[in-house]
Amino acid sequence: MDSTKFLKIEKITDETPFVKTFYFNHRLNSKPGQFVMLWLPGIDQKPFSIGWEDENGFALTVFNRGPTTNKLFEMKAGERVGISGPYGTSFSVRPNTRYIMVAGGYGAAPLSFLAKQLSVIARSVATKQSQSTKIDFLLGARSAEHVLFEDRLSKLPNTKIHIATDDGSKGHKGFVTDLLSSVIPAKAGIHDNSLDARFHGHDIFVCTCGPELMEKKVLDACNVAGVECEISIERYMKCGVGVCGQCAVDDLGLHMCKEGPVVSGALASQIKEFGVYHRDKSGKKVYFEN
Repeated sequence: MDSTKFLKIEKITDETPFVKTFYFNHRLNSKPGQFVMLWLPGIDQKPFSIGWEDENGFALTVFNRGPTTNKLFEMKAGERVGISGPYGTSFSVRPNTRYIMVAGGYGAAPLSFLAKQLSVIARSVATKQSQSTKIDFLLGARSAEHVLFEDRLSKLPNTKIHIATDDGSKGHKGFVTDLLSSVIPAKAGIHDNSLDARFHGHDIFVCTCGPELMEKKVLDACNVAGVECEISIERYMKCGVGVCGQCAVDDLGLHMCKEGPVVSGALASQIKEFGVYHRDKSGKKVYFEN
């Protein structure tokens, strides 16, 4: 864990009208699913998932939705921001596994980082076991112009992309969770048809990041199918180290900045508030709209 460093923004790319990626030439030695705290002096400090890291540095993919991100979107390459971290838990990296990744909106960033890491491991470790990891990547967005990282993901080996948009302008018309039935087999009769035969010899593992109601549907589907999953749960965070208690969840009291943000499906199923409500910075319950 690093103390705060003021890092220069090396490059900024526009992903969509509301999303930008900020690149930094600094190694965090992070894992997919972890986050950093980004500090803009005089404005605020906020958590952001790490969307990319390689030997040259890391990147943050940011959705513009408040005062801090408004200011960040006004900044130019060469300016500096405060960065501390990485913090939190990460998605599991497993060999000989059929990954199903379900991404909603900018939740595609940490999952694309995971997919990239899996491909690097597969290339660097020349074993039959490591080479057999495969990915079904389910990308969800409001419309075609909001789909993130399709080109990046299409270049990864052993990765099949499935796209859903709310308005049907690209891929399936509807929610990304609608696609689960075509890629997630039930354990009972797993090799009974040609679709499920794709999973032969592989453990099946689902990872999801995005809007919480979407994540809850993924969890429910995994529980029904008897498939293991991991979920990145977003909560209001101030410190990043489990001290302030702002991100503690009912009834377990776990801190999502420390015991999360990535948790197992079994643990998410025990969190009373998951998919029902979260708390704002005053601690007031804010219920999700179905």
